[in-house]
Parts: sequence; structure tokens; C-alpha cells
Amino acid sequence: MKKNRLYAGIAAAVGLTFAAGCSGGSESGGSGETSGGNGGGSSEESVTIEFGHGAAESNLRHEAVMEFKSMVEENSDSLTVEVYPNEQVGSESEMIENVSLNDLDMALAGAGIFTQYNDLIGASALPYLFDGYEHAWSVLDGPMGDRMAEPLLEDNIRILSYFENGIRHITNSQRPIETPDDLDGLSIRTPEADVSIDTLDALGANATPMAFGELYLGLQQGTVDGQENPLANIHAASFYEVQDYLSLTGHQYNALPLAISDEFWQSLSGDQQEVVQQAASDASQYHRDANQENEEQLLTDLEEQGMEINEPEKEPFREATQSVYDKYEDVYGSEFMDELQQAVEDAR
Repeated sequence: MKKNRLYAGIAAAVGLTFAAGCSGGSESGGSGETSGGNGGGSSEESVTIEFGHGAAESNLRHEAVMEFKSMVEENSDSLTVEVYPNEQVGSESEMIENVSLNDLDMALAGAGIFTQYNDLIGASALPYLFDGYEHAWSVLDGPMGDRMAEPLLEDNIRILSYFENGIRHITNSQRPIETPDDLDGLSIRTPEADVSIDTLDALGANATPMAFGELYLGLQQGTVDGQENPLANIHAASFYEVQDYLSLTGHQYNALPLAISDEFWQSLSGDQQEVVQQAASDASQYHRDANQENEEQLLTDLEEQGMEINEPEKEPFREATQSVYDKYEDVYGSEFMDELQQAVEDAR
């Protein structure tokens, strides 16, 4: 029976119970009933898509996922989306593992999380790779985005689109970060992603991987001095309550690949796939636009909450992270790095 492990985890986390009739294989966790779909009056089996992500309900990410749910359900009579936010069904690493195992249908996670399966998709998080949001979108929505995602199919992970985690900045409880030297001796939480860890280490911090769900308590108790995240995550998680300084280092653009189990995807009808793909593309752009439009207000709110905000000169940080490129040329290969740099240049 498909997804027993996931169901047990959900029941423990949120007190839900599930019908014993949930099944796997070609039935894709659906109810076994049929309903009118989009296929010119043909009947399609009802399917429930289980979708996990790590953000709180107050985060724009959750809002965008709910847009995806609405789009799917409005355009298909046979598809229902069940959303599990706030790491209810595991950490980002665990959710992507469960997608790979076909124990979870869909999940959003930072690009670096996927590098446990293939390194290429982590290249989107190389430090100071993109000039800004639109530049990143142009690269990821083109052939290079497909090039990064394709190897994941070998592990049953299909990428439908790239949502946006945003541009990452550093907060801490000790001092403003004006130069990389100011990070010396500070323990900074990073996601469990090699590129993020190596970037913070290159900047002189003590990079400390930690699940996002554990981070607030870690900051509150002083387990780590600081963390780095996009503004939306900093605000939604109320890190201003336990952090005094926000430094707009902008050291990484962090894409959020939207992953679906390829086995689950192949079990959908052509019409259902079309609905899901279109909703994925539209919801990712919704997330991007909302995130960008919201940043100025987020900065104002964070300052009003008492954070001291500074924007350091980027060039010393860019220079300090060149060693990351040297390391990952060995990881990705010189041919891929040349392709990536060409795609970045062409998008300017």
C-alpha cells in the first residue's frame, strides 16, 4: 500500500486519519472514484495530490502553493490538492527524499536540498551568480533550468517549475556585517545544502547546518549566532524577535524547485498533467512577483520591529566567495560551468 510511512507521519503531526482505501501504483493515492475531467467528457479517476513544504502559513510561499491548489482544482474535476505546510511531513530534505521514494507526491525545497541526488541543480545557488531577480528567472526558465533539473529524473524527481525563495541576507545577534571579516567567529545557520555551507565558510563564518523548523529556538537559545535567509522567511518566522542585525549581503539567489514524483506524474492522464504543469508555471510566477513586490514593505516592517539594517559593499563578499567557484568547477565539470556562465551572460 502506497504512502503508509507518510500517512503515519501526518497522523502523528496533525492528528489526521486517512481512509484505508488509499492505494498506490497506477492509482496514485486516489480514491478510486471517477469524475468528469477535462478530457472532452471522458471519465478520469479522482486523484488527491499530497503537497508538502517547509514554510509557515504566513509566508508568501504558502500563499503561492495555495494558488497552485486553487488553479489545479478550478481547472480539473478529478484533481484535489492537500497542502501540508510548516514541515508537517518532514524537513525539506525528508520531503524530497519521500518524493524520490514516491511516498509524497509533491514538495517545494531550496535548490541545494536536491544536491543529495545530483549536484547540477545546486549551481543556481552559486554566490553572486545573478544580477537580480529578473536575470535569475531568465536563466532558470530557459534551457539551463532544464539542464540542471534533468538528471534528477534518475531518482524519480521531476521539476515542474522554479518557485522563488529569494535573495539571501544575513542576520545575527552580535554586530552589523560590513565586511567578510565581521563574520569571523560567528556561527551562522545554513540549510543542509553544500553550496550554502561552502559559501558561508568562504565568507569566514562558522556555517552550521540546521533544519528550518529548529532555527528559531536555536537563535533564541544561542545555539547559533545568526542565520541567512530571504527577507520573506526572516519576516514570516519572526526572527526579528531573536536577532538584532540584518545585513543585506545578497550573497545567493535561492530558487525553489517544485518537485513531483515522476512515478506519480506518469500515472496522471495527459489532461491532468497539462493542468498540473500550467498551474505550476503560473503559481511560480505568482510567487516571484509577490515576493519582489513585497520586499520594500518587509524591510520597513523589520526595521520597525527593531532590527538594525545595513547594506554592505558587495565586492569584498564577491571576491571572498571566488573559492566556491573553484571548488564547484571540480564538482560540476568545466564544460557545465562554461555552459552556465554563457547562459548567465546571454541573459544579461
